[in-house]
Amino acid sequence: MSAEIERETPGSTMPQQPIALTPSKRPKPGPSHFGRPPEFLGNRFVYAVISQRAHGLSIGINLNPDKCCNFDCAYCEVNRNLPARDTTVDLAVLAGELENLLTLTHAQRLREFPYFQNVPSELLNLTGVALSGEGEPTLSPQFVEIIREIIHVRSQGKFPFFKLVLITNTSGLEIPEVRHGLQLLTSRDEIWAKLDAGTQEYMNSVNRASISLEKVLANILRIGRERPIIIQSLFPLLNGQEPPPAEIERYVERLQHLKQNGARISLVQVYSAHRPSHHPECGHLPLKSLSRIAHRVRELTGIPAEVF
Repeated sequence: MSAEIERETPGSTMPQQPIALTPSKRPKPGPSHFGRPPEFLGNRFVYAVISQRAHGLSIGINLNPDKCCNFDCAYCEVNRNLPARDTTVDLAVLAGELENLLTLTHAQRLREFPYFQNVPSELLNLTGVALSGEGEPTLSPQFVEIIREIIHVRSQGKFPFFKLVLITNTSGLEIPEVRHGLQLLTSRDEIWAKLDAGTQEYMNSVNRASISLEKVLANILRIGRERPIIIQSLFPLLNGQEPPPAEIERYVERLQHLKQNGARISLVQVYSAHRPSHHPECGHLPLKSLSRIAHRVRELTGIPAEVF
């Protein structure tokens, strides 16, 4: 997994509802509005980003300041050669940073920061709080504590309801503590589960993981039987080569098998590497190729698929 991290210092402005624009007055979003902003906050664990897949502003929680991950994805932007600033999450600091950023968001003060000055208003409406970071969030030994802290902030009623979005490679979903943490989520919260391959060989090339594709699929099936999930699939250009057609067919067949066996997949997100990776062999797959993959998903499985 990977993250876009910004920083902020505490403020005292009271939150208020964001102003919604009528459709006729909404500016058309451009691709330049999405991506990783420069650091503009003083935070350690909470950040903000305009996210394509979230369709707007996402507040993120870095559950892995120690950069712990059991995947070494070809497209990962996290530089694990640099020492981590923190090894654990300070829950009190996290709560304060989250409340402050929520305050800035709902008080419409994000435009005070250069990165957000030219962002269309519709993209500054909060879409959710993402449980993500510089590693795999379900591997955090503080997983349950962090979720409880965020839910406590949400339950105080200081801000409009915000959904939680767990972004995971699925490898820790069977851990008892993680299972307990997931039970704290409401039906309005979401889980975005990674599936980047249809065969073990291709997964070894893209994700370079310490777990098998079969385990990933088993965990997706388990959680998908319990609640609706979103599948996030990133297809990079590796050494100038696109994913082989046979690999895409196997990937789509995996989705079909999951659906047939009871996984409730509400959406498949098909996208590619948008930010510079620390692996030079990784590049961005053309939009037409991504569109073909999404079309094949819809055609064979009937599951909605969106391209980014």
